[in-house]
Amino acid sequence: MAVTEETLSATVARSNTPTDTLRHWLAGFADALARRDIDAALACFAEDCHWRDLVLFSWNIVTAEGKGGIRDLLEQRLHDTDPSHWQVEGEASAADGVVEGWIGLETGAARGKGYVRLKDGLCWTLLTSMRELKGFEEPRGRRRPLGAQHGHGHTDKRNWAERRRDEEAALGITEQPYCLIVGSGQGGLGLGARLRRLGVPTLIVDKAERPGDQWRGRYKSLCLHDPVWYDHMPYLPFPDHWPVFTPKDQIGDWLEMYAKAMELNVWNRTECVKADFDEAAGHWNVTVMRDGVPVRLQPTQLILATGMSGVPNVPSYPGAESFAGQQHHSSQHPGGDAWRGKRAVVIGANNSAHDICADLVEHGAQVTMVQRSPTHIVRSQTLMEVVLGPLYSEQALENGITTDKADLLFASIPYKVMPQFHRPAFDEVRRRDADFYARLEKAGFMLDFGDDDTGLFMKYLRRASGYYIDVGASELIADGSIALRSAPGLNVDRIEPDAVVLSDGSRLPAELIVYATGYGSMNGWAAQLISQQVADKVGKCWGYGSGTTKDPGPWEGELRNMWKPTRQQNLWFHGGNLHQSRHYSLYLALQLKARYEGLDTPVYRLAPSHHVQ
Repeated sequence: MAVTEETLSATVARSNTPTDTLRHWLAGFADALARRDIDAALACFAEDCHWRDLVLFSWNIVTAEGKGGIRDLLEQRLHDTDPSHWQVEGEASAADGVVEGWIGLETGAARGKGYVRLKDGLCWTLLTSMRELKGFEEPRGRRRPLGAQHGHGHTDKRNWAERRRDEEAALGITEQPYCLIVGSGQGGLGLGARLRRLGVPTLIVDKAERPGDQWRGRYKSLCLHDPVWYDHMPYLPFPDHWPVFTPKDQIGDWLEMYAKAMELNVWNRTECVKADFDEAAGHWNVTVMRDGVPVRLQPTQLILATGMSGVPNVPSYPGAESFAGQQHHSSQHPGGDAWRGKRAVVIGANNSAHDICADLVEHGAQVTMVQRSPTHIVRSQTLMEVVLGPLYSEQALENGITTDKADLLFASIPYKVMPQFHRPAFDEVRRRDADFYARLEKAGFMLDFGDDDTGLFMKYLRRASGYYIDVGASELIADGSIALRSAPGLNVDRIEPDAVVLSDGSRLPAELIVYATGYGSMNGWAAQLISQQVADKVGKCWGYGSGTTKDPGPWEGELRNMWKPTRQQNLWFHGGNLHQSRHYSLYLALQLKARYEGLDTPVYRLAPSHHVQ
């Protein structure tokens, strides 16, 4: 019998438990798909519905919104995907009228995992994610390699060290990598580890001396602002004694160890200087300078893992060339050691600006922060307790929420729905820390909670700027240790040899100017490395078209160009915080592995390019 909304609701009404409700829904949905009855499948969804797919159905990262969007996805991908083996995994739960739980499924090419939320027996949100390719599973658990060749008569007499030596000597010299990853930070190394496990020949290049130098080279006081449970690398989680907030040099050493332990092929002291795609040959021609010597590489796939942030935004102010002191972008700031007793002006009021101001004060400098627009502030402890704690904390682990489950739960909330999850959480943040915010406002600091009061994560996803996770600098502003100049539209009018002159006419004497003015889109690296034409073809990276400040429409519903196919053939972008780099590296690696093995990977709904920067 065909499934209709009426029969499904009647069946659900007879259910006794949330798990029964989910099983009945899943059985009806799976039956409709097996019969290729798209109308019956759509009857399983509420009018307000969202299906987020991570590669499994779409060979892309997309969200189908509303029944019209889901119909289009099914009409284009159902036959080729051929989903089957749908099953509920574990027990479902129910709260506030929503039944939710885990599901497993297969397609013709892969095995997947998903998460469902039901309202009144109909699907509100559905997540489907590819977890492994059939026939190309990772060699883990019962499939782990033996590691030794027992007995006699083996043709290959080399031991592990000799095989690694020969591999390192050949890759990029006599054998071309299939994938070239530019950047050996957490993003590049994590993706490299995924590809290594999948048997995809991969070379990672970075101009730094050693893996982890991206962190070691920053100012002395820098620590991760996200807690340890949020920051694990793929396969090798931090040990359970690891500090909640990792100091920069410690994370640098961990990344260097990680590259070694995961047997990654990394060329350090290697700068990528030029790349162009040979469409006829289907590969890239890439020139790198390795220890000052040019080397030509011909990878099939090129992945820019140079960090979520693009090229530093360095403003051009009149008179800057006349400044007698030192001036640099925040990315180049080494620390406050040399500035005791000196006067410093920091232009900007987001994470880096706060960290650098606090570091300079700690070293005895006289510091003024110039705030030009409102900043969202959230105290680190409150963020952990109210926002991150349910998914990433010791309590979450004790509740059975592993890192993998937490990542999928986070991913299961479509961007269209996410504000209604975050707004109440940040209302609680604001209520809990009302006195803290009152003190900041009394000091003249301009505060906001985003255009729509949804807080930190929505700002991060929309624009990757405009916020600070407070680890101490806010108190220095409130008590005046960090001097503040703040007003809507305030800006720098000009630079004099010994001062910064603001647009309101005030003059700030300075011997150091730090431009904490953020970064451009990641496609700025594509412009530098490949061409402006390719960067424009790809379009802006990050943001999803929310129409809020610095995230212009039209609505796209997924982060632009991240971890998925772009308008430039065989060019990929990989970045984000440690959580995103860890989780989405799986889906990028599976896409690359499928192409390496010659599988058919028809991309559903390749995103258009609306913004060139």
